[in-house]
Amino acid sequence: MYRLLATTRPAIRNPAVLHRLLSTSVETMQESSIQSSKVLTLETMNPNVRKMEYAVRGAIPIRAEELRDQLKKEPGSLPFSKITPCNIGNPQQLNQKPLTFLRQVSALMEYTDLLAPENIDVTRKLFPEDAIERAKRNLSYVGNAAGAYTQSLGVQEIRENVARFIEQRDGFPADSNNICLTSGASGAVERVLDILVSSPNVGVMIPIPQYPLYTATLAHLNAQAIPYYLQEDSDWQLSAADMERSLSEARAQGIDVRAMAVINPGNPTGGCLLEENIAEIVRFCEREKLVLLADEVYQTNIYTGTNPFVSFKKVVSQLQSPVELFSFHSISKGMIGECGRRGGYYEAVNIDEKIMGQLVKLASVSLCPNVQGQMAVDTMVNPPRPGDASYDLYKREIDAIYESMKRRAKKLAHAFNSLPNMSCNEAQGAMYLFPRVELPQAFIDEAKACGQQPDALYCMQMLEATGISVVPGSGFGQVPGTFHFRSTFLPPEDLFDDFIDGFRHFHLAFIDRYSKA
Repeated sequence: MYRLLATTRPAIRNPAVLHRLLSTSVETMQESSIQSSKVLTLETMNPNVRKMEYAVRGAIPIRAEELRDQLKKEPGSLPFSKITPCNIGNPQQLNQKPLTFLRQVSALMEYTDLLAPENIDVTRKLFPEDAIERAKRNLSYVGNAAGAYTQSLGVQEIRENVARFIEQRDGFPADSNNICLTSGASGAVERVLDILVSSPNVGVMIPIPQYPLYTATLAHLNAQAIPYYLQEDSDWQLSAADMERSLSEARAQGIDVRAMAVINPGNPTGGCLLEENIAEIVRFCEREKLVLLADEVYQTNIYTGTNPFVSFKKVVSQLQSPVELFSFHSISKGMIGECGRRGGYYEAVNIDEKIMGQLVKLASVSLCPNVQGQMAVDTMVNPPRPGDASYDLYKREIDAIYESMKRRAKKLAHAFNSLPNMSCNEAQGAMYLFPRVELPQAFIDEAKACGQQPDALYCMQMLEATGISVVPGSGFGQVPGTFHFRSTFLPPEDLFDDFIDGFRHFHLAFIDRYSKA
């Protein structure tokens, strides 16, 4: 029950493509490695890396890249004109406009000659005064050298701004000494799991469905992923009974369960936990002596008035709980969408001082987080304020991105729910929908005969027919016997109807074909 979730080999109808994929399977590579004279082979490499799986960048996105290359070389050779990458929350890849203020500050920091006294009058004609002042201030934090290393935990002044942001959000104090800037939230999660896992017997409770970062990292650390199930019929809330079941079953098998990961708002589900559910989780972790890992990177992607975002830090503070908490945030999501800049942070609450020292050591090994990522974190937590030259434009841009996401989320959920053999909870938050597909039995039998996961075969056929790349639910985990896929709702709004129509035509043809089988 506790083995890591497996992805599947892609189902390709083209014999040449299938042969190439099969010829590079792990089994075939292992055979060739035995005959190899190389020191580093599949047999001699770290076996924990070999067993890692990451469905978001798995077989279907790899095939999508092959099809993209084919379209470049042979336009018109496929039944679609472009690849629509809905497999990953990468907003700017799908034409989300970068925030002007953030990019202006970044440009000035990268090309500092623009700030030189002899050029400043020209620069003021191109850049607003608050962007110029922010760039100067940020450069002063790093000795006017944006390409130099910073402190290992990140720039102290930016960490102080993060602490103020948390205080304003939650109404409770935050200490910059408990905040570490990181190269994306993924790096923060990996670092915390690294310090948690001391043996192969250590287990971490993870939600199912879950973001594959957690199973992949636990596989890398040779640790145990302990699944607990989110409740699809309750808008993906957590069940106290299932948390208890998951923990007791694992401990009965002798697993040293030390932590519980929660993703809120949810990835891949789009659900957002109610405050009473969060309090229930905090009390559970306190009672069971579990470190709580709160992945909160989608905290500004909230589309419902019934389930507002409430941070775990706020609830821990309200309850005056001693539970050990790490919470994570990132510039990759929200309305910022700067995935490639790799900026994020974690806040540590109620963590032993000696462990904090060990976390500093871990950070020091990596020298420092990405500097431009740190500067983007600063913009995220300390944006232009009313009265600043850039405030009106910044607010318009943020509001436009938010309202567009909200419209697209609702439209895509409606489209899924209008189709036969499909049902989908509306997105309360995040950037994804996780629709359930009732696959015809004839198709399930065909997939199993091919050694395929049925939802993976469905998604591969979708890609081959439409160019739409999504991730099968088996890559995230799902209740046995159910089938899902995850899709972002990030395609540009002016192309959204075409995207939906392409999917609708595929799905209707698919259901018609297999219902007659």
